[in-house]
Amino acid sequence: MRVLFLGSPSFAVHALEALIAAGHEIVGVVTQPDRPAGRERRLTPPPVKVAAQAHNLPVLQPETLRDPVVIDALSALQPEVGVVAAYGEILRRTVLQIPPLGYLNIHPSLLPLYRGPTPVAGAILAGETVTGVTIMLLDPGMDSGPILAQAVVDLPPTARTGPLTDELFRIGAQLLVETLPRYARGEIEPRPQDHSRATVTKMLKKEDGCIDWSLPAIVIERMTRAYDPWPSAYTFWRGQSLRIISAAVVANESTASPGTVIGRSERGHPLVQTGSDALELVEVQPASRRAMSGSAWLAGIHADTIQLGNG
Repeated sequence: MRVLFLGSPSFAVHALEALIAAGHEIVGVVTQPDRPAGRERRLTPPPVKVAAQAHNLPVLQPETLRDPVVIDALSALQPEVGVVAAYGEILRRTVLQIPPLGYLNIHPSLLPLYRGPTPVAGAILAGETVTGVTIMLLDPGMDSGPILAQAVVDLPPTARTGPLTDELFRIGAQLLVETLPRYARGEIEPRPQDHSRATVTKMLKKEDGCIDWSLPAIVIERMTRAYDPWPSAYTFWRGQSLRIISAAVVANESTASPGTVIGRSERGHPLVQTGSDALELVEVQPASRRAMSGSAWLAGIHADTIQLGNG
């Protein structure tokens, strides 16, 4: 089939590679413009662009798909169907109507749950035990189109957003190439979502990762995994940020104020009082330093009382 592909980050490359391997003709790859990245702020291409160029595919990098010139360029490619994998912009009707078969989208959740920009983090924060990936048809709404296929995946209590997102897009890429020909042949009846069950995630901000120690330990522990790799879960010690990379919940009935280091765990890591139970800081990263064990960080602290806070 003649496929127009839209995607940007590294995990979207799985879908592009799967389509190529399945023998589809990629008539164009639409991705975000090159952006400054890293400490030196060098102009860096999106991973999807790099992959597309490796296969000598035509690449378009418009600032927006609202530009009539861009819409004309996409129409001229004459795609039969579009595929979207984390492109970074909601498609408007003028773009949606270009391919006769519409656009198939890979969404890393079991829709209608966790619509929006951060579905994997949302599932981890909620303490879900299963998650999954959905192949859906795009409509003008936010992840509200009809469902073509879904795959359910266990969500272990150690799952972190970065690796889990990559895994879900790998599974989604395989599900996509299995679903696309069946959909094109009319063998799949799109299933409308139950909008009454929908939950919506939000775009994350840096301050979302700042730990409120009055929250229960289990909530903070989930933050350390849900906000990895960004914005991370962090606190402050003596005015300097302290990233909490990994942690564990320890049953505790101390009356100390939240944020107080109340002792060491059996493994030697600091125990921090929270609104409910204590949090064992297994791995941390002080500002401008490498990651280290919580016990190593504690050994370097010379203070009778350690109170962590929000700045």
